[in-house]
Amino acid sequence: MSGMLKGSAVLRSSPRCMRVAARGCSRNTLLYSTRTKYLPVGGRAPFSSSTVARTTRPNASSPSTPQEAAATVPAPPTSRIDDRQVVVGWDETTYSRYHHIWLRDHCRCPECFHPITKQRLVNTFDIPADIKPKHVESKPEGLEVQWPSSQPHVSTYPWSWLRHNSYDPPMAPTQVAEKILWGSKILQGPPTVTYEEVMSEDEYGVFKWLSNVDNFGFCFVSGVPATPEATEELSRRISFIRETQYGTFWDFTSDLAKGDTAYTTLALGAHTDTTYFTDPCGLQLFHLLEHTGGTGGATLLVDGFYVASILKELHPEAYELLSTVPVPTHAAGEPDALFTPSTRNTPVLKHEDDELVQVRWNNDDRSVIRNLKAYQVEPWYDAIRKWYKLLSSPDSEYWVQLSPGTAVVVDNHRVLHGRSAFNGKRRMCGAYIGMDEYRSKLAVLSERFAPDVVTKDTAATASVNGRSIWHPAL
Repeated sequence: MSGMLKGSAVLRSSPRCMRVAARGCSRNTLLYSTRTKYLPVGGRAPFSSSTVARTTRPNASSPSTPQEAAATVPAPPTSRIDDRQVVVGWDETTYSRYHHIWLRDHCRCPECFHPITKQRLVNTFDIPADIKPKHVESKPEGLEVQWPSSQPHVSTYPWSWLRHNSYDPPMAPTQVAEKILWGSKILQGPPTVTYEEVMSEDEYGVFKWLSNVDNFGFCFVSGVPATPEATEELSRRISFIRETQYGTFWDFTSDLAKGDTAYTTLALGAHTDTTYFTDPCGLQLFHLLEHTGGTGGATLLVDGFYVASILKELHPEAYELLSTVPVPTHAAGEPDALFTPSTRNTPVLKHEDDELVQVRWNNDDRSVIRNLKAYQVEPWYDAIRKWYKLLSSPDSEYWVQLSPGTAVVVDNHRVLHGRSAFNGKRRMCGAYIGMDEYRSKLAVLSERFAPDVVTKDTAATASVNGRSIWHPAL
């Protein structure tokens, strides 16, 4: 393991790879797991500001004649019609089955799906419930289906699209998003891009920036002009700014101009922002413009997914409570605003399909806990005590003294932030970006710079407005 980051386990957040603190192993021991990414010691995180050289190697075994090339093209999957489904055979042992009505409903010909707006044109409710293809044929470009109708109708479904959307049975995705979990030793090589890269016209720097945020939950931007104007322009490279009760783009000092502890000189423990919104803000960008006549004010970052993985390993009962008990929250410091979530689905640890997707934690904004059963009260308090102990562990806390010219963006659904107490004049600026807006920007840039298998395979259908009608998101 020489050359790997020691001191913090760096694992994916998937339940399959959450074995962080195996019994008999120190939490400061780097563990190995499949599909796990590690951060090199002294090196740069993926998509750092260092230059990456790209080369291509000629394939020594490439066919030299058209006849040889034709001979190397694999045969398409097999296909046949059953009573209610079309069966696709990927190989001798792997099959997928697609209901007839499902296939007809997902036809992407111009009559059924608008090539520009990417919206359905077919009326699902005009499709007979017992519809059955007249004929199916496996072609190199995909599954061709002929449908019975007064006017002949033929649908073609790319093989990569069918495989990606297989539901009977579900098939493992060809690309799995990586989440790199980190602790305090991330300070040896935090993810960083330069302002020049991010502001470049081709937007590849924005892709690097947001990919780092996607992988690590945060990313620094160095070389930012120490002005609110430049910082706001930087924020808008992602998307439009989400306006809240604090305004749109905020520029503040410790003057209590707003009714929030952030507008004081007090220390702030690790927390996520806007827990009192039904949809908490997605990204948060900070930039220290100046700090004069005083000391303190160090910035704290904690990977909530990393801490949650340790809690799950060491205290599964506590993890279960924090994953199921809704926590009421509020924002009531402004006389003209009183925010509480309109949903009760507000646990500290939110899951989808058994995978952790959001941390929602701000003990300062927590309201009265009155939805616990009597037998849950003491275990719940014990659970948040364990959670807090892990959050505030030296192994989890990454402290950094920000300076003018370095901005940081954090995923507010994953990374908690805080600060130490300070004195003097400390001026910060920044903004919130919605989670949907951030994910949309990353998805658009991924189409250009890191397309998925289906997008690459169906690029020929992307001539209208640059997006394939078979895009996995559609």
